[in-house]
Formats: sequence, C-alpha cells, structure tokens
Amino acid sequence: MSMRSCSLSIAAAVALLASNLAGCGTVNEKLSAGMGDYVPQWAGGLPADAPPRPGTPQYDAYMKERERKRLMPAADREKEEQAQKGATATTSAGAVR
Repeated sequence: MSMRSCSLSIAAAVALLASNLAGCGTVNEKLSAGMGDYVPQWAGGLPADAPPRPGTPQYDAYMKERERKRLMPAADREKEEQAQKGATATTSAGAVR
C-alpha cells in the first residue's frame, strides 16, 4: 500500500465518522425537543407547573389567560388566586379521604 492510498483511506474514514457524528447531532436535537415532555419530573423533566409549548392550542389559551390576569386589577387578581388555592385545597383534601 502506498503512502497516498493510505492517507486517502484515512481521510475517507475521518469524513465518514464526521458525517455520522453530524447526523447524530441533528437527530438528537429533534428528539430532545419532544422527549423532554415525556421524562418524569423526578428524572429531570419539565416541572408540573411549566407552561405549554409555543405553537400549541394550549399555549394560545395560556397566553390569553395570562393577558387577562395582567389586565385585571391587583386586588381582584389576589382574590381570584386565593379562591383557586382554596378550591385546590378542598379538592386534594377530598381525594385524600
């Protein structure tokens, strides 16, 4: 084997490995965008109170509700939050019994 063919085969192997590595990076980028939704919180996934992903109908509803609360007077907003906390506490207390 001559020196030229040896260096050519090494260059081809390096190019093949580099293209494989680049392909894995692209696949992992696309998988990680969606897989984070399925990982449990205890394993490092999204917390329970994380907002929905942009571009979904749930996100649009979330942003409308957020804007509604932003425009609401602070006193009314606090009353609403207290009412929601009270409703959550009674619901969870009923589930425990």
